[in-house]
Amino acid sequence: MDKLIVALDVDTPDEALSLVNELRDVAGMFKIGSTLFTLAGPQIVKDVIASGAKVFLDLKFHDIPHQVAGAARSAARLGVSMFTIHASGGAEMMRQAVEAVADLAEQERIVRPSVLAVSVLTSIDANTLSQIGVSSSPAESVLRLVKLAEDAGVDGVVASPQEAETIRATVAPDFLIVTPGIRPANKETGDQRRVATPAAALNAGANYLVVGRPITSAADPLAAAREIAAEMEQTERSGTTPKG
Repeated sequence: MDKLIVALDVDTPDEALSLVNELRDVAGMFKIGSTLFTLAGPQIVKDVIASGAKVFLDLKFHDIPHQVAGAARSAARLGVSMFTIHASGGAEMMRQAVEAVADLAEQERIVRPSVLAVSVLTSIDANTLSQIGVSSSPAESVLRLVKLAEDAGVDGVVASPQEAETIRATVAPDFLIVTPGIRPANKETGDQRRVATPAAALNAGANYLVVGRPITSAADPLAAAREIAAEMEQTERSGTTPKG
């Protein structure tokens, strides 16, 4: 299932590579986030790609534009398929990141990765936003940041499945929506607060679903991944999901 991204939020590179080897025929991509990257560095990205799998590098770059542009080039050179920056870094930061990877891809004749902007983390609710001085709701904040990101030229956004339908209705058809916070029915939500089932997220307009603990913490990760992939495939056959 190309649209299934498995989050490798595990404690060791060996555990990550074991999951990649077990799940690569089911998952379309593997997410490497801050925990694993801080532990293992760029080598784990290279190792996963060398195994024949695709990598979604989710480090949420957020800094001055020059630094984020440099980080974007480094991510592109690693060969990742997608990576994230924070939309809250502003339009100029996002624009420079997009231009940096486009220029590098042309100069070095490599495949340009998709640049995704993170809107509002799925662990954040209205109470959390108010604590940091944001008076708008999560949905309002997401839409404002999504519009800013699209205008800056990014390829898509990372957003809660609960906002995916509204986002899909307001962005261009080829604009990507990647949704974490995916939990199969009857599964615990953990620290994710704005969640949805795989079918609901796809029907809301998501292009890719990021699933971590429901697969990686399962007694049988492969069986869990297959179950989620089957739900996604059944939903796609209904003909209501986006084609991106």
